[in-house]
Amino acid sequence: MNHVANGRELEGRVALVTGVTRRAGIGAAIARELANAGAKLFVAFFRKYDQRQPWGLEASEPEALINELRVLSDVCGLEIDLGLASAPRELIERTLAQFGRIDVLVNNAAHWEPGGVDHVDAAQLDRHYAVNTRATVLLCVEFARCESARGPRRIVNITSGQGAGPMPDELAYVVTKAALDALTVTLSAELAPRSITVNAIDPGPTDTGWLSLEQKAELLRRGKLALPVDTARLVRLLARDDAASVTGQIIRVRPGRMSAT
Repeated sequence: MNHVANGRELEGRVALVTGVTRRAGIGAAIARELANAGAKLFVAFFRKYDQRQPWGLEASEPEALINELRVLSDVCGLEIDLGLASAPRELIERTLAQFGRIDVLVNNAAHWEPGGVDHVDAAQLDRHYAVNTRATVLLCVEFARCESARGPRRIVNITSGQGAGPMPDELAYVVTKAALDALTVTLSAELAPRSITVNAIDPGPTDTGWLSLEQKAELLRRGKLALPVDTARLVRLLARDDAASVTGQIIRVRPGRMSAT
């Protein structure tokens, strides 16, 4: 059977996706898209973070989301705090124990707190660094060291818009997410001999429930509001075998246009 023609081009592959906690989130959309493409999924979530955020979280939402995904594919979930130094290796090991291989790694989990020059401090920087930078780097290297999967492998880092313009009052977030752009470019060159592509996606302003009604209305008026599925479809495209020539790119999702830098 031609799995690509059948819309199941990732049949037999295993994808590890972090930050799959909320139904409305980008992580959930990525997981749905990869499951629809036939991939088995190991998803990581951490409800304590979202429960502290303005958008909130239903107590059983991660489990409900995983049950939804299981209608589409074979799915396993793990609640884990990626802010812990030991978490990346544990997550890779748990995925391998469950499925025996990992073909696609999507680093979607992130930590965000508001903080401009009058509020940022060492503790806030450390909280952002632990999740946004350290965990992503360690997941990438643990994934690269894993030789269980045969054939091409893919890393997709979900970055942000810090390279496209200023983001006031988000200093810790900006500097720790900017590191992923640099990581993507350098790691893509280092991992090319291992048939691993490394790309980053900047989703841009995306309707995941964090926007106020006023912000949402203004972005819609200007035609600049994206949907989670926009990023998810791009992840699916980058995960395919025929995306082997695309690596080291930071791709910015914007309604009506898409460009790589």
